[in-house]
Amino acid sequence: MILVGPPGAGKGTQAARLVDKYRILHISSGDMLRAAVKEGTALGIEADLFMKAGKLVPDEVVIGMILERIAKPDCANGFMLDGFPRTRPQAEALDAAMLRAGFKIDNVVLIEVPDALLEERACGRRTDPETGTIYHLKYNPPPVEVASRLVHRKDDTVEAVTTRVQKYHSETAPIVPFYEAHGILKRVDGVGDPDVITQRITKVLGA
Repeated sequence: MILVGPPGAGKGTQAARLVDKYRILHISSGDMLRAAVKEGTALGIEADLFMKAGKLVPDEVVIGMILERIAKPDCANGFMLDGFPRTRPQAEALDAAMLRAGFKIDNVVLIEVPDALLEERACGRRTDPETGTIYHLKYNPPPVEVASRLVHRKDDTVEAVTTRVQKYHSETAPIVPFYEAHGILKRVDGVGDPDVITQRITKVLGA
């Protein structure tokens, strides 16, 4: 499974629920890269050279790591990719590499949320630096006793959110028609209570 959606669509919340419900592994491309570097695998060493040089890790290296990771026993029941692919060329390369390796993506879930609501959601977020808990001034107000220590992240300003949403539309959104053409895209309305959105996702995924 791949979970897709613009920044602020609620992917983090839904990902945690789905991996728990379906008992599948959550594979974050960032965590995977760091783990491979720490373990000193061949691909991890290669990736580390690019990162130390301040360069992006090439898609073929990331895809190689994904193939290694999903071949491990703990992915036998399924997995959810997070953070990759972010562009159509990455989606096409990943699909071809997985096909050659005998794997395939069954579902790509797209959480759809209007841009105006994305801005409101992101700009209202506040993080508790002591517990890591994320609150929202409107949708999930913090308790009075912790309110004074909450932090407003730099990437949750109107300007930053607008930039991130524009980047999503220009770079990531083009993967949607690619997966739609493969017949595995599932569109889900991401507006409303998180519990209701979870129910919508599980409904489109069926059995």
